[in-house]
Amino acid sequence: MIGRVLFAAVALIGLAGAAPVDLAQPISMTAEGLRSAKGRILICVARSADYFPDCSKDPDKRHLIVATTGNAIPLGNLVPGDYAIAIIHDENGNGKLDTFAGIPREGVGFSRNPVLRFGAPSFRSAEFVVSGAPVRQAIRLKYFL
Repeated sequence: MIGRVLFAAVALIGLAGAAPVDLAQPISMTAEGLRSAKGRILICVARSADYFPDCSKDPDKRHLIVATTGNAIPLGNLVPGDYAIAIIHDENGNGKLDTFAGIPREGVGFSRNPVLRFGAPSFRSAEFVVSGAPVRQAIRLKYFL
């Protein structure tokens, strides 16, 4: 009996700290500057710099694969917080970013469209806030080769 009471108390404490689902806001994005309609778009929505731009090991990740389109792409509802998006135009459909001598052969883009130099931008430069209103990110793709 005591074990059940303790379990219930711990569960209630955990729920008290959780963000209510009704605070979640819709988020969408557009991929601008696609050079072709081939392949698909790989999308990573991350909440932490530790998992950006490759969110494959992120426990809170939102990793999507969608058809190549210039239309709005719904990414679902997100609870308030800081996020960053990384996208790849996977033109050959092999599920990864192809490179030549470390230079991307396919298009890449990031939320807030930071200047791209050597490597991916920091989480902070691509970071945006979700709070109280729907969010839409217009991400410009960059092709290096």
